[in-house]
Amino acid sequence: MGPTRRRVKRAALLIAAALLAPVGAGAIVVAGTARAGAVEDAGAGGRADAVQGRANRREAAGVPLAAATAMAAPPPSYFSFSDTVISYRFQGPSAEPGLSVRRPDGTAQGRRVPREVPKNVVNLFHANSWAYGTNLISLDILQSGSQDAAGDKLIRRKNYGATEVYLIYRGVLSPNKIFDTTAFAIPGLVKDIGLAFGADVNTKNTTFDSEKRAGTFGLNFAFDVPVGFVNLKVQAYKEFSRNGFAGDPPRPESGIPAIPGFDYSHFRSVEFKTTPEFELTYTIPLAFTGLPLALAGFNTIVMPKGRYGDVNQYRTKMEFVSQTNLVLDIGQLLEHAPNRVEAFVGFQYWHNKFGGDPRSTINTEEKALIAGVAYHLK
Repeated sequence: MGPTRRRVKRAALLIAAALLAPVGAGAIVVAGTARAGAVEDAGAGGRADAVQGRANRREAAGVPLAAATAMAAPPPSYFSFSDTVISYRFQGPSAEPGLSVRRPDGTAQGRRVPREVPKNVVNLFHANSWAYGTNLISLDILQSGSQDAAGDKLIRRKNYGATEVYLIYRGVLSPNKIFDTTAFAIPGLVKDIGLAFGADVNTKNTTFDSEKRAGTFGLNFAFDVPVGFVNLKVQAYKEFSRNGFAGDPPRPESGIPAIPGFDYSHFRSVEFKTTPEFELTYTIPLAFTGLPLALAGFNTIVMPKGRYGDVNQYRTKMEFVSQTNLVLDIGQLLEHAPNRVEAFVGFQYWHNKFGGDPRSTINTEEKALIAGVAYHLK
């Protein structure tokens, strides 16, 4: 047997051996949220099994067919892992700071109580892993019920609910991968320490006319866990926004005196101070149940970021948001087609939403149930 034939035979045996082994691939199990930090990349620098997902096993149907498929496949992609997911979820009751309704309490005016808002959300989510890091993009389109009415400068409350668009990007660069080293790790505890960066952009068609622009930069710690993943981002957070209620001096009939020398005309645009932010994301497979179930979620803390209000009269508070979902891989359960169709239920808790102080702003605490389905476009 000549050298050429030996090399061909050896390559064929290696392909067959590889195809007989289980293959791990990341599966996105949370289809995105309406807040910064809600969605997270794995940050393990190019490892497909570390990109926001849980490992799944795929067995080759047969060596001849699988080998032929592998040999006929196109050249490797620039990305070692890529997944795109579209999902729908219902969440409610959601809270919107400042949104309230009067309830009778025996007085002429009654008392103001937080107004609860149901929301329907469509999310488009993409994550990928490449040689030196990971990328994540999440786009939420949130449709509120009429309780959270759309509005503008002329009509503050219209007869239909507001629509919000919220875009999140998160990226991680792995020095371990870039410099081909293991120096940026803590053995047995953290398998990779990466440079984290990201951005949040939103718009919402209410009278408040939110136009958030935020950036993040810091470190991502990918913890060394036996299954799933746990990541922690420690970073700086800088936010710019807009307050549609500001920009004009108070009307005489309001009884609120104007502040001498205050530049009302330029106060509509709001710049917050740079502040620390912490994002914890995780996916934990629940193999002991005998079902393709996983817990997936995030916890985000944004420290006080300055003042807010019509004339900056209030101080922001520490903001905390937590979401936990129980995810069922329906494709794996019914048709042995993992990472294709998923259903999830969960709970979201939001304390001091958007940094609002409950002593000054009503409706800053959210306790919302979540239910939805997700489909992986691949």
